[in-house]
Amino acid sequence: MGLSIRAEQNAATGLWTAVGDDGSRSHTATADTCEEAQALVHEEFGLPAHRPPPPLRPGWHRFTLIHCPVGEYPRVDDPRYDGIRSSPPEGCHVEDVGEYFGLRCERPGVTLLDAVAGVCAEVRAEHGVLMTDLGVEKLWEWSSDGADGWGATIVSQLLLMAAERGPRLGYDVDDLVRFLRTAAGEASG
Repeated sequence: MGLSIRAEQNAATGLWTAVGDDGSRSHTATADTCEEAQALVHEEFGLPAHRPPPPLRPGWHRFTLIHCPVGEYPRVDDPRYDGIRSSPPEGCHVEDVGEYFGLRCERPGVTLLDAVAGVCAEVRAEHGVLMTDLGVEKLWEWSSDGADGWGATIVSQLLLMAAERGPRLGYDVDDLVRFLRTAAGEASG
């Protein structure tokens, strides 16, 4: 039997209590958040604990950019990443994401799109690499959670894909912008 965890919040104190049971023993942990109480139980059973990262200050965004070019399968040790590895953009650190090269970033921006675009522009200008992916696997999913949530991550992913794939078909940036303006019903500008 695997580990099962049950968590409840105490209405009077606001504290969370998690009880873990693996069929042969149980452990109880109390913490300020449900996630922390569950993490403590995992650790008691010798399992890795997941703790969400602390919230960012207003105007900052957390995201992972991946270089996953269409039709190519570069290795994470590809020499084109050497410069990025030695000098990643400020607020980012290099991380191998599955079999791909990636950057985990915490960056300022008015919106998530601004923060992502800023890192992409830096990497392209300094290293000639267009980061093409934000790790969204189910592009048809949707969330109307605002300009900085999961829905914005999906929109950013789609725009990165267009930025990479459009030029491979002969479209330039002006063509893509014109398409967005026309499809959205705005006058060309």
